[in-house]
Amino acid sequence: MIPNILSIAGSDPSGGAGIQADIKAISANGCYAMAVITALTAQNTCGVQRVELVSPEMVLAQISAIREDIRIDAVKIGMLGSTDLAQAVAQALKGLEVPVVLDPVMVAKGGDRLLAPEAVTTLRDVLLPMATVVTPNLPEAADLLGQPEAASRAAMEHQARALLAFGAGAVLLKGGHLGGDQSPDLLMMREEAVWLDGPRHATAHTHGTGCTLSSALAAQLGHGHSLNAACARAKTYVAGAIGAAETLSVGHGHGPTHHFHSYT
Repeated sequence: MIPNILSIAGSDPSGGAGIQADIKAISANGCYAMAVITALTAQNTCGVQRVELVSPEMVLAQISAIREDIRIDAVKIGMLGSTDLAQAVAQALKGLEVPVVLDPVMVAKGGDRLLAPEAVTTLRDVLLPMATVVTPNLPEAADLLGQPEAASRAAMEHQARALLAFGAGAVLLKGGHLGGDQSPDLLMMREEAVWLDGPRHATAHTHGTGCTLSSALAAQLGHGHSLNAACARAKTYVAGAIGAAETLSVGHGHGPTHHFHSYT
């Protein structure tokens, strides 16, 4: 049976991030993708020009329509944008006993803010406890905790444990911002911590990597893999997508990864 994966996120018309990236990543990982749109953006590989949030009522209606008709095997939550949308999504997912991957989208690759500062507390206090795993990068983790960005593996471990205390089942803290020739991610669980290491690819084409990883992870959890295995498989998939990014020719800024690299 092919798993059905629901992505709740914003739209990226350039196709590299957001709902568009989620659908590609979920499909490439062997699942059926469904999409609830929380925001419309005008953006390309060079940056975000405009954002319009969908009303909380419409987001609730979208999720309700899916829940009434279609089996959901896992959920990925991405860009929410506001306190009201975060609360609406939390309300809409109540009672849904499936893996939930929360990607706390706060700032776009080009530096444009995608989550209102006042919504950070709601995201942390309301949605984190609902998440099977939360997948922040280092700036997002620092924002959630109100701390300086981690600059070492020891600091990553400290911040991952601090985030775990807010109630998520696990934290996958992405260490790509550390620099160096490695890209270390840390899977922090209550019973153990696991480092997922991998080489860094020398490319500027990393637009949407966070969206892609969290969606691939949701797909792997939907397939029934353990959290450890799902994280490892998702990281391997994203590494391949980044490694093949140079074969694409999309835009003049931070180009996208190649979501279907294994099919070409």
